[in-house]
Amino acid sequence: MRSALSEYLVICDMDNTLLTAKAGVPDCNRAVIRLFTEMGGLFTVATGRPPESIRAALQGIQLSVPAISCNGALLYDFSSESVLQRATLDRAQATAALADILPKFPRLGVEVMVGNGEMYVLQANEYTHAHQIDEHLGSVACPVECVPDGWIKVVFAADPETIRKLGQYTKNKYYGRDNYFLATNSIYLEIMPMGTSKATGMQALCALLHLPPKRTIVIGDYYNDLELMREAGYAVAVANAPAEVKASADAVTTCTCAEGAVGEYLYQLIRRKTDV
Repeated sequence: MRSALSEYLVICDMDNTLLTAKAGVPDCNRAVIRLFTEMGGLFTVATGRPPESIRAALQGIQLSVPAISCNGALLYDFSSESVLQRATLDRAQATAALADILPKFPRLGVEVMVGNGEMYVLQANEYTHAHQIDEHLGSVACPVECVPDGWIKVVFAADPETIRKLGQYTKNKYYGRDNYFLATNSIYLEIMPMGTSKATGMQALCALLHLPPKRTIVIGDYYNDLELMREAGYAVAVANAPAEVKASADAVTTCTCAEGAVGEYLYQLIRRKTDV
């Protein structure tokens, strides 16, 4: 008999939603995700992390379907270890942005992700160092001209005030029409391929699965989750989300990320749809 939960695809943000950088995935999240998928529910992640960082952070959590990686630039299938879809930056336009920005913001950390999410560090600071440690990312330090082609995204990393000022600065600049800037955290601003986002990643995944997007449930915490939450059939914000994100959600958890917000919501869903 088909499970009542098999009708649902839950797409979950990772950082500050499913897990914290320091403590990882709360045990209750891990246990309830396992119960949800064993009962037929579909579970995956939508994140700015590249595939190897996703693998390291999940520590054995099995995804039911491909992951939306690098903020939608990669659709990655862990079951076959293959990229199903990849979007790339216009390198010339991204390089023009770097040439303009770096002299004006000399303390920025700058990372470029290429290929399947391999990281090249153009300019290091304490934030790029923490990024690599927290997200289990290997890297190569080199000048921009030595970075291979196939750029997926550029990550600027700095303190929140510097990132805020950088965001304001880039709003008034034009480096070409094929890339755009996306704030993904208070300490990160990214250059992404135009037309690529977690929401477009969800659309591609749903098309692959022959699943209507309105049968998706999205759990998120930050502004870069808003488009994805609005496109989903149902949206959940965790308790630690900003007010604007909570206001855009259909439900808000009682628990914060660290307290097990994802497990809280999934268990409520299981109880509503089954006799557990």
